[in-house]
Amino acid sequence: MTAISVRGAVKRFGDAAAVDDVTLDIANGEFVALLGASGCGKTTLLRLIAGFETLTGGAIRFGERLVAGEGAHVPPEKRNVAIVFQSYALWPHMTVAENVGYALRVRGLNKADRDLKVGEALDAVELSGFEERRPADLSGGQRQRVALARCLAMNPDVILLDEPLANLDVHLRASMEETFRAFHERTGATMVYVTHDQAEAMAMADRIAVMEKGRILQVADPATLYAEPCEERVARFVGNGRVVDCTVLGPAEGAVSRVSLFGGGTLVRTGAGAPTSGAARLALKPESLTIGDEGFSAKVRRAVFKGAHTLYEVEPEGAPGVLLPVADAARFGIGEVVRVAVKDGWLLPAGAGKASFAEAA
Repeated sequence: MTAISVRGAVKRFGDAAAVDDVTLDIANGEFVALLGASGCGKTTLLRLIAGFETLTGGAIRFGERLVAGEGAHVPPEKRNVAIVFQSYALWPHMTVAENVGYALRVRGLNKADRDLKVGEALDAVELSGFEERRPADLSGGQRQRVALARCLAMNPDVILLDEPLANLDVHLRASMEETFRAFHERTGATMVYVTHDQAEAMAMADRIAVMEKGRILQVADPATLYAEPCEERVARFVGNGRVVDCTVLGPAEGAVSRVSLFGGGTLVRTGAGAPTSGAARLALKPESLTIGDEGFSAKVRRAVFKGAHTLYEVEPEGAPGVLLPVADAARFGIGEVVRVAVKDGWLLPAGAGKASFAEAA
């Protein structure tokens, strides 16, 4: 069953389209992340779903119910959505229990039922016993859990999350990712999560919609999005990818094609729509390459120590100006010449859009 159906959604501010002809279906109980850089339109799309913005064109339905477009606009308070903000949006003068139960009190729920729902919501986010504390007495992660509990207590049809972990440090973000995953598994809620952090999206979402300039470029589960991008912009954005020129040497054999790359031949993965011969574009990730005794000759141009490995950028001798990321535990000096083998790659569909090497790097 479809929980949210977005059809041809457009939102203009003056002459600029913040959301431009977006179509997206979100299933009941699904966790979908809207992923993209600042200004890509993901928060505007979330606000359209919430009802905080009105559509310029298109339509949005919750199930069979039209909530926006076609002459209709159901206000946020009548959409039964709950929202978790980056800033928590907690009342500082209220206790945790009062914050969580505020919307229930406004709805006129009696105290006994209100207390029961508040207790259940706090238990779900592991904050039982914190009822009488105030937001100032809580850590950032605990405040975000209060905001999540407030959503749960409302029993919403949809939970919308707008960059909810952006204010937390790296350790708290990791902890809250687990909290959100557990929350989703426990409640089965339909969740739409806005983020610019692909690691967050990959860790939590059932599917990810990558956005750029108001449009959705690809919607897929995390594994497919990472390994099989549909076009160059997705390939470069997800997983520190690079896209390079290659030549396809013959038709694919199953899901594999042989290509010529930097003067040598190698086998790469291929899917529907990929060229069967001639010039093509190949998506590579840091783990697609390995430094060793075989492969093309390249010069080490940059090195960033990552702990268990060093992330190098190497410049193939046959392609000046192209910088490729390679992760390796060994230590190499800047300017050192190494040999790099391609152990994986994804042949992009024909006509997926070509970017300059400078843009790709």
